[in-house]
Amino acid sequence: MGKLGAAYVTQAGRPAGGGVKPVVSAQGAGRLGCGRERKVRAFLDYHGLPYEIVEVNPIMRKEIKFSSYRKVPILLANAGSPLQLNDSSVIISAIKTYLISKRNSLEEIVSFYPPMKTVTEQGKEVFEYGNKYWLMLDEKETKRVYPVKEVRVEEMKWRKWADDWLVHLISPNVYRTPREALASFDYIVREGKFGTVEGFFAKYMGAVAMFFISKRLKKRHHLQDNVREDLYEAVNEWVKAVGKHRLFMGGNQPNLADLAVYGVLRVMEGLEAFDDMMVHTKIQPWYQRMEEVIQKAEVAI
Repeated sequence: MGKLGAAYVTQAGRPAGGGVKPVVSAQGAGRLGCGRERKVRAFLDYHGLPYEIVEVNPIMRKEIKFSSYRKVPILLANAGSPLQLNDSSVIISAIKTYLISKRNSLEEIVSFYPPMKTVTEQGKEVFEYGNKYWLMLDEKETKRVYPVKEVRVEEMKWRKWADDWLVHLISPNVYRTPREALASFDYIVREGKFGTVEGFFAKYMGAVAMFFISKRLKKRHHLQDNVREDLYEAVNEWVKAVGKHRLFMGGNQPNLADLAVYGVLRVMEGLEAFDDMMVHTKIQPWYQRMEEVIQKAEVAI
């Protein structure tokens, strides 16, 4: 768990051997390393791509002052000249395409994911990526990765579900009560690099702030009074989608949907919400299988 801050992800270009050597930053501990950043890390871990963590101050954000795009994670690819990738799902789709396809440079692949500026209901300008769940493969590559059309459609559907629904259940659950909010920040401070005074203020001020923010998020996303029920229903919905006859949604190995859901849920590890989820849902066998395959990949690095 990193110091209070946001996520900044960097990646080096493809070495002569054909691999990719990324360098990843951690998401802000104030949000327990947000689920979107954890998705990227789960993806990189599974693919055996080593990384290091660069922390970004959540107030000044001087570490990403070079970027007009202010959300995290960000990935910088050092392939000759710096190439910036934005949005966790775009990062994952672009790198996965890069690892599979031998036809295009990473710069060319990134150009296939153009940002589109839109305006929210609140009048705020934001960037969206309409095709961010799509891998840019030719017909032969597509048939190899997705033997039938339904496999691709399913993966895209659940990647989107992780972004549009699951990730929004995290903060309302880990900061559900003042006690849980305080416990969450106690964990953050213990795991982070805080001095005594800095840690004290981070723990108590952070807990109070996130408790009230979580209530606002609960209202915004129309969650139940007991937000645990939304979490339980969501993860059981995921388990049902995977089914009893597959180890993962990807079959014998995780696909991008498995990695996205795992990354989002991993944010809660060590906290009461995570323990409750393991006890009151059917997620544990799948989650443990995900841990095992990712740990094997990390050991192999």
